[in-house]
Formats: sequence, C-alpha cells, structure tokens
Amino acid sequence: MFFLKAIIATQELLVYQDDKLVKTYAISTAKNGAGEVFGSEQTPRGLHQIRAKIGRNVPPNTVFVKRRPTGEIYSPELKNLYPDRDWILTRIFWLSGLEVGKNRLGKVDTMRRYIYIHGTPDDTKMGQPGSKGCIRMRNHDLIEMFNIVPCFTSLLIQETLDS
Repeated sequence: MFFLKAIIATQELLVYQDDKLVKTYAISTAKNGAGEVFGSEQTPRGLHQIRAKIGRNVPPNTVFVKRRPTGEIYSPELKNLYPDRDWILTRIFWLSGLEVGKNRLGKVDTMRRYIYIHGTPDDTKMGQPGSKGCIRMRNHDLIEMFNIVPCFTSLLIQETLDS
C-alpha cells in the first residue's frame, strides 16, 4: 500500500510503501504559497487522494489542456508560440480533498480547483515554488510514479515534515 507526502518547505514528494520511505522526488508547489481557497493559486494543504490518473501511454512531453491531450508535444518552439501557457505535460494525477471544509466542498474544493500533480518542461526549476497551485514534477519522475502508484492513494500536503 502506498502513501504520499508533499512537503512545501523542502519542495519534496515522499513516496511510502508499507510505511517505508521508498522514493523522494523534487517538486515545485505554488508560487503563492499554501492555501485552499478557489482562485488563490495556492497549493492546498491537508489529506487528499488521487481521484484520477490521466495520460497512460501518451509520449513524454504530451501537452494537456483541460485534462485532454492536445496532440502537441512540448518543445522550445511551442513555448515561444505560447509564452504565457501554464504547461501541463506527460501525465496528470487529479487530486481530491478528503477534509470537508478544509480542502473538500465549497470554495476550498481541491478537485473543483483542478489541482494536479503533473509534468512540466525540463527547464522548469524544481525545489522551489513556481506553480499556480498544482504540484509540478520532472516528466521522467512522474512517469515512474504513475506506473506504480494507484488511484485512490492518499496524499498528505503539509508545510513542513513535522506539521
């Protein structure tokens, strides 16, 4: 059984299997910090689950818009054509909050905020905040995790390891 922890302070995603830490990935959470309110562009805290896995078997760097592959493959040329696009690449874990009033339902609903763990261009810096609320990962790391972590796996997003 898997369990995930995203630590905002260290910008790490920890993967546990049967209560044993088996992998640590560098991530990038929200540039605006932690928060749960719709429109804040902050990363929501608390207990979540992976509600859906999207993108199985698409090529690395596949571009997604509204959780659908566009048919594009990310490249520097494509970036130049769309410099303001928030790139969602390769795979998507769509998250759903499990704590009513904190990250589920109403104006704090993680799923309705479209908060994902997703791939990002290779030149995006990991280990520092930069997203619009989602958790960004390196594409090869995301594919590795996608292949082993099932839907409905729990994810705890917290500010520090001890919080």
